[in-house]
Amino acid sequence: MGSGMLSGKMTRERIAALPDDDWRKAKSDMLKEPHLSYNLALVDELKKIGDPYGRSAGEIAIAWVLSKSEVSAAITGMRHPGQTSITAAADVILDDNDLDKINRFFKENSIS
Repeated sequence: MGSGMLSGKMTRERIAALPDDDWRKAKSDMLKEPHLSYNLALVDELKKIGDPYGRSAGEIAIAWVLSKSEVSAAITGMRHPGQTSITAAADVILDDNDLDKINRFFKENSIS
């Protein structure tokens, strides 16, 4: 789930507090600028879309991927049994307005 990003638990403060040898901080561009700002903005948008459904940003991301006709499955990756609840995302059907919001985010935002 995006190295924890789509869990909704990653914040600038949490990332700054990661040990220097944490692989996400040390090796992943996902948590470094300009990617960090982009990813936090995307997660915020996904949270806004998910709130009315009672769903997390990660579940909305999976639902968006599964809404694509060319996609038949999503490999999410889980580290412990408590994360299996994410599989409920397969039951989320996003309406056209929600899909448009996500697609618009990608069109209007880019990483320099």
